[in-house]
Amino acid sequence: MMLPAEVEVGAQLDHYRIDAKVAETAMATIYRATDERDGRQVAIKVPHASIEADPILFDRFKREEEIGESMHHVNVMQIVPHHDHSRPYMVMEWVPGKLLRTLLNEEHAFSQERAIRITLGILRALEYIHNHGVVHRDLKPENIMVDEHDHIKLIDFGIASLEGAKRLTYTGYTQALGTPEYISPEQVKGKRGDARSDLYALGIMLYEMLTGKTPFTGPSPLAVMNERLMRHPLPPREANPQITPHLQEVLYRALERDPRNRYPNAHAFAWDLENLDKVGVADRSELREWKTQRSGSWRKVLVYVALAAIPIALFVAMLLLSQRH
Repeated sequence: MMLPAEVEVGAQLDHYRIDAKVAETAMATIYRATDERDGRQVAIKVPHASIEADPILFDRFKREEEIGESMHHVNVMQIVPHHDHSRPYMVMEWVPGKLLRTLLNEEHAFSQERAIRITLGILRALEYIHNHGVVHRDLKPENIMVDEHDHIKLIDFGIASLEGAKRLTYTGYTQALGTPEYISPEQVKGKRGDARSDLYALGIMLYEMLTGKTPFTGPSPLAVMNERLMRHPLPPREANPQITPHLQEVLYRALERDPRNRYPNAHAFAWDLENLDKVGVADRSELREWKTQRSGSWRKVLVYVALAAIPIALFVAMLLLSQRH
């Protein structure tokens, strides 16, 4: 018989005491708990009943645990290996701090220095997991924990792929791809994506940290995903004039539609951020097109103003003539 997915606060789960419910995702509920053997705080992830009942999605849950147990890096949340649990659940290190999403909701945008500092921490995590054959595939502010010193932890490998592992299939569109605002153009086209897809998602996040908004928006998830295939984003310096030309170039390199033109790896991305004065600023067609569109828009505005002014001018002329008579 399947156990209920919801665990009561105060309940005992093997040698863990459930202290609080802290989050809920599409696949699981996360609790803060205490390991009563040594008093250590941990996070416990319990899959929803619907996930346990679906062999494919439950295999994905177990894959996440497998990937997490193999990761050992200061910027990656550690999964605690376990055996003989009384029910399916995952034990993770307790990470203090706030989600990057929470910080963005509170502050909207960061200084250039802070945005770069957080991005470099994420890049260190990505370099590590990519070198170990893992692609996250759902990088977003909801999957980054930030402590009071801006140190980060990469969390949630729910749809990560492991090199050499069998490919899992999905019935849900966004479950297979990730989050619409952050997925890469190649993932939109139905491809699995690789390390460069994670770098694209981080480019979106850096743009958001610097400007307070994501570069592509729309009335629906499909519209958002279609935007990145059809349009270039608003130039970062137009959204925030304090962004330097060199940092804008870094954003453009991370957000290239074709992954072959993107940063090849996290190390190259980080090198540019750490050496902004050495980043060459390209004469980009995206900027030329945007300037042309803007000048065209202003010309249209001037034409409309001129047309609107004609009746007024005629009225004034007629008034002057009537006063002479």
